[in-house]
Amino acid sequence: MTSRVAVILVAMEEEAEPFLALASEVSEPVRIGRAEHRGMVIDARTHVLVRSGVGMVNGASAAAGALARYGDDVHLVSAGSAGGLARGVQVGDVIVSDSLVNVGADARAFGYALGQVPGMPVAYEGDPELRRALLAARGDLTVREGSVGSGERFVTAEVAAQLREDFPHLLAVDMESAAIAQVAHNHGARFISVRGISDLCAPDGTEFLTHVDDAAERSARLVTAALATL
Repeated sequence: MTSRVAVILVAMEEEAEPFLALASEVSEPVRIGRAEHRGMVIDARTHVLVRSGVGMVNGASAAAGALARYGDDVHLVSAGSAGGLARGVQVGDVIVSDSLVNVGADARAFGYALGQVPGMPVAYEGDPELRRALLAARGDLTVREGSVGSGERFVTAEVAAQLREDFPHLLAVDMESAAIAQVAHNHGARFISVRGISDLCAPDGTEFLTHVDDAAERSARLVTAALATL
């Protein structure tokens, strides 16, 4: 794999901060739509950090803007936090996506699979070479490889119970990655999601608020360690 610019997409400032803390140089922010773009140098390599805002449309818009600005030949990475869904997933784990699904898509009336947007794949595959680099860079982190779902709802206990029934293979859920994956698929761009588990879909947002910072830090640590090897 040849060295490429990495475009790292995060939703929130809390998810951007650990990347900025690791950088030796950071450019002034540039706005493209709602998204904020910053160039940064980490381990003598230049990357772009894009803060999209929360949600599927914000994530997709930021990804499309990044690909238009930097070209399709980039590593596109969705980083930050996620809710743990599968049995055995714990707060503190980091999930590397092998596939991604839009949990809000339901066109079964027309013969599509649950989670499949009409005309799109049933799921979007994470780039296999990026996956291998991330798994090799895990160090002391607990890293799990598997399926990630995304939708517009913050997943509390009631929502999680339905998702486990509908999508029993999902390890984790967030609010952006599958939308970014669809944009990457449409452009033929290399994509992966790397999310630290901040909560286990608790009844309210308390667990998320307690652990979003350390979940984002673990995601950033794994992403930057892997990118340094590419």
